[in-house]
Amino acid sequence: MPSPTTSSATALQSPSTSAPARPSSTSKRPSHPTSLTTKTSLQLTSAQTVYGRGEKINAKAIKDKKLRGNLKKLELRYREAAAQANDAEILRPERGPGFIEAEGELERTWKVGQKDVRDAVDVATAMKGFELTLGFGGYTAEYSRDGRDLVLGGRKGHVATMDWREGKIGCELQLGETVRDVKWLHNDHFFAVAQKKYVYIYDQQGVEIHCLKKHIEVTNMEFLPYHFLLATIGNAGYLKYQDTSTGALITELRTKHGAPTAMTQNRRNAIIHVGHGNGTVTLWSPNMSTPLVTMLTNKGPVRAVTVDRGGYYMAAAGADSRMNIFDIRTYKEVHSYFTPTPASTLTISDTGVLAVGWGSHVTLWKDALKTKQNSPYMTHHQEGTSISSLKFCPFDDVLGASHSDGFASLIIPGAGEPNFDALEVNPYATKKARQEAEVRGLLEKLRPEMIQLDPDFVGTVDLAHAQRRKERDEEEKERKLQEGLEKDEKYKTRGRNSALRRFIRKKGGKNVRDERREKLERLKIERKERSMGVKTVSMGPALDRFRKKK
Repeated sequence: MPSPTTSSATALQSPSTSAPARPSSTSKRPSHPTSLTTKTSLQLTSAQTVYGRGEKINAKAIKDKKLRGNLKKLELRYREAAAQANDAEILRPERGPGFIEAEGELERTWKVGQKDVRDAVDVATAMKGFELTLGFGGYTAEYSRDGRDLVLGGRKGHVATMDWREGKIGCELQLGETVRDVKWLHNDHFFAVAQKKYVYIYDQQGVEIHCLKKHIEVTNMEFLPYHFLLATIGNAGYLKYQDTSTGALITELRTKHGAPTAMTQNRRNAIIHVGHGNGTVTLWSPNMSTPLVTMLTNKGPVRAVTVDRGGYYMAAAGADSRMNIFDIRTYKEVHSYFTPTPASTLTISDTGVLAVGWGSHVTLWKDALKTKQNSPYMTHHQEGTSISSLKFCPFDDVLGASHSDGFASLIIPGAGEPNFDALEVNPYATKKARQEAEVRGLLEKLRPEMIQLDPDFVGTVDLAHAQRRKERDEEEKERKLQEGLEKDEKYKTRGRNSALRRFIRKKGGKNVRDERREKLERLKIERKERSMGVKTVSMGPALDRFRKKK
């Protein structure tokens, strides 16, 4: 058995075999490459120009040491954020929409058919072009805001929802009565159907949730997602706003133009555009009982109307076989196009592609809003049918064409917006994200009073209101002086008109001079001179009292 001294000696280690010492805290760690260190000064300058936050703060001129240090850290963070934003440009899927371009002078893009497009694109994109043959009358289609789901409504009562990319049916109903319009609500869980007499709301399983009996014989519907308002109009010509979050009927407006012929919304300011049989388009807000603007757009009944995403241009097609483009900011006509037969439906994509449905044909125009085009971008012929509705799918190069025999999904290169805001509408949102988006939308819900022609009025100072208030105050002061003048000319009643009081007012009042009495006498003299036609020139309040009285 070894002695304690031996065991203790063996436990000790020599300095040569000891563990290496830790580096001191003062030694510098190797720095990792960042967006600032990997760029040249020229690249940093260009990034600051595009993504910067204004001019740089001169921290050297600040005497406070703590404040100067905080500002330097803040400027460093700003520079790093601009450099990272410049690096993130490579992650953007597209810098712009990919339109079809003709190679030679003799080639035309409108000669390219759907079969040629499907042969040229990849397999996943080619599967987006399909056709559904359904035998329940003219159909109406609507895509959800994120572009994932599709709802179809047949004239003879057939209603179906589906995830059109996966080909999965959500629900399918046979209502057995006329269906005039279908519309998604705030998400893909609820949709509204305008049936023969009332408007019904169904969930994603096809279960009837509500029956809106105040909306009678509705022909057109529009949903305002930021206000949670369902706007409907029927054969009676009454425009009604229903709050889908509280169930209250906000307002009911009488258009006085009979049954409508078309209806759409301006997504910029939530104004409803309604087309009428007398060739006019009226702009409505739930805050006024009369139309905000009435525009004469066609020489015949308006057949279709649509507004672009920016809210600056409106296209209206009428029975006179004309399609007119208007600038909503000036309410003037910009361009006019001819259609072989009266157009039945219009729609505009997020990139500005205008789709026109007339007869069994679909014509697409590129950049037709700002400049006059001589030839269309693409065309499509749906043989033996009648086009009833056209809708572009959000964030995808797909156009949904509803016709009398069913539904056709057309591939239109360049029609979809490639970049989306995930905090606004996310096509790839999870179930949890969609639930949070619904709660956030209810918390940030806008009031109907905020629907105005100019949505930028929020947060501005109403100078015109202050001027009107000043004018009202001056008119009120003038009215009071006039009433006081007329009151002095009459005898007072209710026991104050005795002989003694009249004598005191007549004699004693002449020696008392106050500002009010002088104004009244001056107004009395001016009114007498105006009635006699005498013109007097005022020399000021100080010299007018020495003027000789006539």
